[in-house]
Parts: sequence; structure tokens; C-alpha cells
Amino acid sequence: MEYITFALGKGRLAKKTLELFEQIGITCEEMKDKDSRKLIFVNEELKLKFFLSKGPDVPTYVEYGAADIGIVGKDTILEEGRKLFEVMDLGFGKCRMCVCGPQTAQEVLKHHEHIRVATKYPNIAKDYFHNKKHQTVEIIKLNGSIELAPIVGLSEVIVDIVETGSTLKENGLVVLEEVCPLSARMVVNQVSMKMENERISKIIRDLKEKL
Repeated sequence: MEYITFALGKGRLAKKTLELFEQIGITCEEMKDKDSRKLIFVNEELKLKFFLSKGPDVPTYVEYGAADIGIVGKDTILEEGRKLFEVMDLGFGKCRMCVCGPQTAQEVLKHHEHIRVATKYPNIAKDYFHNKKHQTVEIIKLNGSIELAPIVGLSEVIVDIVETGSTLKENGLVVLEEVCPLSARMVVNQVSMKMENERISKIIRDLKEKL
């Protein structure tokens, strides 16, 4: 029997995923060792392998078959645009992708003015403004605190993930428009779905019963 390999987004996502997997009998004791320097964790009995990676890399590992299954946020799936099957919404890590800015920016959005948009997610922002709103905007990619951009005058608005909105509030910003809801999703490699259909389908079925 071949191994089925899982790529998990590091941090909270991986922790939540492993808790959910435990409920359906998928465990990996090695991963519980906080001091482990290992990169790949194996459950020999179930023929499963797990590795942790940065969120944006998960869809890449899955598309190219280095992982059969990936657990990653919907924002990453949309931003990376990889060829894979999105098979399941796991329901945790819920938040929203939003257009945010000072209240005064509401007017420029309404009038479809040419504005600058700062974001960590240029592809999502471009798709939203160009294809859904048919508005011409200049998109500026940032990696750090996106909230800073409208405060220092780099952009009129930002496109970013909003969980509670408290960071926005502290900086005098508000949610102006919602782009899409986000949560953790399970993605599967297209070839693996055919080759290992039975085993992967069983994992999906078992998880659906728990959710």
C-alpha cells in the first residue's frame, strides 16, 4: 500500500486539523513532540505521512503531487490559483476577505474612481475589482501590516482578512465591502483523487460525519 501524504499549513490550522483528524482515528504521535526537528511525520500503521509547510506553499505541494491532500485557508487557494480539487469546507478558521479603509473611502468606491489598493493578496484583489466590480484600480502588494497603507497615504483602501475587526477599529478603519467568506478547506491532488479514490473518499466521508 502506498502512503497518503498530507501537507498542513503551519500554526493554528495544523493544530485544529490534527484535532479533527483524531476524531476519525487518524493520529500521528510524532507530531505531538514539540521539540522534534523532523520535517516529515509518519504513521506506519495507517500508511500516512504528514508535513508542515507555510500556508501559501500547500497548494503547490498538492498540485505537483508532493502531497496527496492539503489543508489550507480558502484565501490561499484563491490567491495561488493552483490546479487541484477543493473537496471540503472544514468549517474552522472562519473569517472574511474585505475591502477596508477610512469611512471617507466609501465615496470613491461608490463612484468607481481610479484608486490604489494595498494588499497581501493581489490576485484576489484584482479579480474582485476588475471582474466583479469592473473598476480600474492600481494594486500595490505589501507583506507587512496592511492597515498602515491608507493611514500613511499609500492607498485609499486595502483588501485584507478580517477576523474580529478590532485591528481596523484601533486604526480608524472600517469594513467597506465584503469580498468573500473564508475558512479552512481540504484540497486533493487531481491524480491522487483517481489513484487513491477509495481511501481519500473514506477520509472525506468520515470527516463530513464529524462536522
